[in-house]
Amino acid sequence: MDLRGFLSVGHPRTLFSAFLYFDVSFMVWVLIGALGVYISEDFSLTPTEKGFLVAVPILSGSLLRIPFGIAADYFGPRKTGVFGLMVTLIPLFAGWLGGKSSLEMLLVALMLGIAGASFAVALPMASRWYPPEYQGLAMGIAGAGNSGTVLASFFAPRLAEYLGWHGVFAIAVIPVLLALALFLLLAKDSPDRPSPQRLIHYLRVLKEPDTWWFNLFYMITFGGFVGLASFLAIFFHDQYGLSRVMAGNLTALCVFAGSFLRPVGGLLADRLGGIKSLLVLYWVVAGLMFFVGQLPPLEVATFSLLLGMGVLGMGNGAVFQLVPQRFQKEIGVVTGIVGAAGGLGGFFLPSLLGLLKDLTGSYGTGFLIFSSAAFSCVGVLTYVQRDWRQQWARAETGVSF
Repeated sequence: MDLRGFLSVGHPRTLFSAFLYFDVSFMVWVLIGALGVYISEDFSLTPTEKGFLVAVPILSGSLLRIPFGIAADYFGPRKTGVFGLMVTLIPLFAGWLGGKSSLEMLLVALMLGIAGASFAVALPMASRWYPPEYQGLAMGIAGAGNSGTVLASFFAPRLAEYLGWHGVFAIAVIPVLLALALFLLLAKDSPDRPSPQRLIHYLRVLKEPDTWWFNLFYMITFGGFVGLASFLAIFFHDQYGLSRVMAGNLTALCVFAGSFLRPVGGLLADRLGGIKSLLVLYWVVAGLMFFVGQLPPLEVATFSLLLGMGVLGMGNGAVFQLVPQRFQKEIGVVTGIVGAAGGLGGFFLPSLLGLLKDLTGSYGTGFLIFSSAAFSCVGVLTYVQRDWRQQWARAETGVSF
């Protein structure tokens, strides 16, 4: 990878804006997960209720990614991003001034999905400024905005100790306003943005089998990453008896690995090919999650989850090294659809972990099921890779898959 070449093309200010928008939005999106121990103690929630509450923002965010992706293609990612940041302020004020019951918090959680939809705007904004040979790195840098989950996991429990968890929602308003100001100042739509099309045109990608394969693969990588990012604080607290702040510390460490390594995954996919990278990464995820499912001692579990989250982050980068090359003209809507599938994976994982804890008395079963899902992707990817290479070779992009 020629880093000098990368720096000489594209639009660095827009790439930074996409990263910042994504980063701050993700911080907001997972606030309930970061504060889950505090909120669940206040409302005396069961494991199933805990898992569902932290999963609701992921579900609503995943569903909103499709209309946000279409809006990014139709109106442009800059206008859509400004709208997204402004509307994100609503659930923050609701969590600060409201949230007096578990039902009210479910409504706040539902509205927080607006922040999660940022994915379908930030990545197309960055992608359209860069040629195919730099897609993995550009999308990895923009996608590293999921490091916002690190900020939430690390700072939210500390602030909650002094301000209460309602106060954390108030503090979160400040970075959102700063991100909005910088986004307005720095972000710019690419001149290569396709002309707006009719709605039916954007939805034609649903007929493409490749769309659904990408959905499956991202459900595991991103779904695993964001689902665990939202639930690990509860897992460490419940399973190993850690304090709320220490559980947040370990969660932040694991999430940091996934966020930091996402650009690395994109870079490796640029060099080695997205398919080859993903095959290796799914094998590693399956093995690590199987090991965590044995509920080993805290030190071993933490190390395994640290590696697992890092590999999931690399997988996110590898998937989105492929997506913009296969769907260059429809990158906004496809990013929204694939991102929605990833979000659905992130909804099911914490919900599953909480439910199986109630049913079996152990979190281990949920991790074993997740391991099996990752392993199944090895078989599916092995099956489809030959057709992919033949089809994409005919639609030559100049990049090795």
